[in-house]
Amino acid sequence: MQLAAIVISLVTFVIGTALAARAALYIYKVVRTGSADGTRFGQPAQRVATVAKEFLGHTRMNRWGVVGVAHWFVAVGFFSLVLTLVNAFGQLFDAEFVLPVIGHWLPWNIFVELIGTLTTLGILTLMVIRLLSLPSRAGRKSRFAGSIAWQAFYVEYTILGIGLCIMMLRGLEGALEGVDSYDPAYLVSYPIAAAFHGTAHGTLVNLVYLFAMLKICISFAWAITIGVNPSMGVAWHRFLAFFNIYFKREDDGGTALGALRPMTSGGAPIDFEDPADDAVFGVSQVEHFSWKGILDFSTCTECGRCQSQCPAWNTGKPLSPKLLIMSLREHAFAKAPYLLAGGGKSMEGEEQATAEQLAGVPAAALAEAERPLIGTAEENGVIDPDVLWSCTTCGACVEQCPVDIEHIDHIVDMRRYQVMIESSFPTEAGTMLKNLENKGNPWGLATKARLDWVKELKKETGIEVPVIGEDIDPAEVEYLYWVGCAGALEDRAKKTTKAFAELLHTAGVKFAILGKEETCTGDSPRRLGNEFLFQMLGAQNVETLNAALEDAPTKRIVATCPHCFNTIANEYPQLGGHFEVIHHTQLLQHLIDEGKLLPVNPVEGLITYHDPCYLGRHNKVYTPPREIIGRVPGLRNEEMHRHKERGFCCGAGGARMWMEERIGKRINTERVDEALSLNPDIVSTACPFCLVMLSDSVNGKKNEGAAKEHLKVVDVAQLLLESVKAAPAAEAEPVEA
Repeated sequence: MQLAAIVISLVTFVIGTALAARAALYIYKVVRTGSADGTRFGQPAQRVATVAKEFLGHTRMNRWGVVGVAHWFVAVGFFSLVLTLVNAFGQLFDAEFVLPVIGHWLPWNIFVELIGTLTTLGILTLMVIRLLSLPSRAGRKSRFAGSIAWQAFYVEYTILGIGLCIMMLRGLEGALEGVDSYDPAYLVSYPIAAAFHGTAHGTLVNLVYLFAMLKICISFAWAITIGVNPSMGVAWHRFLAFFNIYFKREDDGGTALGALRPMTSGGAPIDFEDPADDAVFGVSQVEHFSWKGILDFSTCTECGRCQSQCPAWNTGKPLSPKLLIMSLREHAFAKAPYLLAGGGKSMEGEEQATAEQLAGVPAAALAEAERPLIGTAEENGVIDPDVLWSCTTCGACVEQCPVDIEHIDHIVDMRRYQVMIESSFPTEAGTMLKNLENKGNPWGLATKARLDWVKELKKETGIEVPVIGEDIDPAEVEYLYWVGCAGALEDRAKKTTKAFAELLHTAGVKFAILGKEETCTGDSPRRLGNEFLFQMLGAQNVETLNAALEDAPTKRIVATCPHCFNTIANEYPQLGGHFEVIHHTQLLQHLIDEGKLLPVNPVEGLITYHDPCYLGRHNKVYTPPREIIGRVPGLRNEEMHRHKERGFCCGAGGARMWMEERIGKRINTERVDEALSLNPDIVSTACPFCLVMLSDSVNGKKNEGAAKEHLKVVDVAQLLLESVKAAPAAEAEPVEA
């Protein structure tokens, strides 16, 4: 028995180690096929701290309650119990072998007992959760829909088998030691030791050989499996996640939200005024992704947290962030032999490798190299165009991913090539782009129309809004109010604009606007993929803002549109524009706290608040709108099921505001249905895009008789103004004679 156990274990160990090491080297080579990216190496100490925090604290997984706790024990057990594997090798040669120094150390034995047990219970918990949410039962509602099931179950059964072997060996060790009463060193395994009480010594020894062999063989059969499946993300993420988290986009450990990355070619930003002749615009081939992109694809564990939160997937559209990453991973690894042999095509489609270089490349890899990255099923494309254009860039996938995959950056990079090189994008978006080029706003309205709301406000209230540089000196301005295209030109959003301006006036805040000098920030064209137009609009705005605020003591800007807020605050620094930017809800909360705004008049009704994606997830502004609602007398706030970090998109982000929604259920309808389940009187938000999308759906529901006629959709600024304004004096009733 001992000889067989030794031979089988050592053979499995050698083969498993060799194959796993070869696969690890291969993954490294595949990742290296991506383009250069030198932005991932800053602040190494902070990056190490981020890895430690995210792994040891499981800061992203623990958002999922019991799943996070169970996974913590599985992850920690996988690495911390590796010495039990070393111990098992020793037991092959001496059944009573213990590790030197710590083998009889009580804290170590208690640690093995506890972590071994909790790892086993943890993996059982995860298996039950997976079985309860099988795609065969839950369909698209299952976050495991589309995941490679056999790989996930194989990994789970492997961990379960190892955990059971650890506990069985602990019990056998106790039996060999003659433990006949409770002992802290056998905190959990004592019942197993007691079960073998009186068993012959030779039998116990042979059982140790057997279970030591099983533990080793299960472990290295797993190594063999991942060695022959280098794209097996559900297994390889155990190792790759550390690197993926370390090399995440933000040096400070933040998620890849807020700003988009500048458009680069060969790792260097593209100079749009004088681009290099060989500059690559966007991504049209998998090797155009940066090496970090390839690492992202390789690290995906197919857990489906991104998919479960994705508004596109939840409304019947073809986009699943998980399936997108999986498709790119499978394509990258299938094409890798061709790329590693020196294969590659120029932007004109000419093969750059010689026939000799490609001679040994498998036919399957050569065929994979011919597939278009973006293309329909008929074109044998890797990613269908409908998948690409379904994304609202809401950030739910990036926010939820436990291994820090940067989905939005990859989607926008592919869009950039489609828009800028192929001119292939939904036709409706073309109208928006033309209007921006010609008029500086997506509706194509005349520039002078940006001041119409100012005239309306003066007529309604007598309040005059000054234009900076014309009516007021920059040195006198506390805040420059960036109105935005929707805030100035869209009727529903103009109500928010006027309400906010009236509140600032009431609070005595010195503010001014740019008026006709303001133009679109470029949020929509950038997320659509038209980086050139964004650069043009952004450079114009940065120049205007720098000139307008040159003499201001602080370059402070307040915006009512989260998209403008995000672009000016997070993306204009890429263009040389450094400003202090806040959202109007943040300023209003501050003014209430200072006592400059006093909400005293009751606004009766049940209210539910919708988190705008670009205010919430992208910029972590969750509290101010809720604080304002909480200060308005009469309002009873109730949260929708999906709120804050897990808030559900309105459907307008990622330039979807300007595209038709032809597939599946409308995203705004899904969101309004969720709101209506609370039977509210008011649906509130803090974004003009959200206001439009939610209003459209609510109006449709009213027409169908599915919503109360008095239900209104308003910005929090409108609610606050209603409460701050003095109630109209009641007309005196006539005195009866």
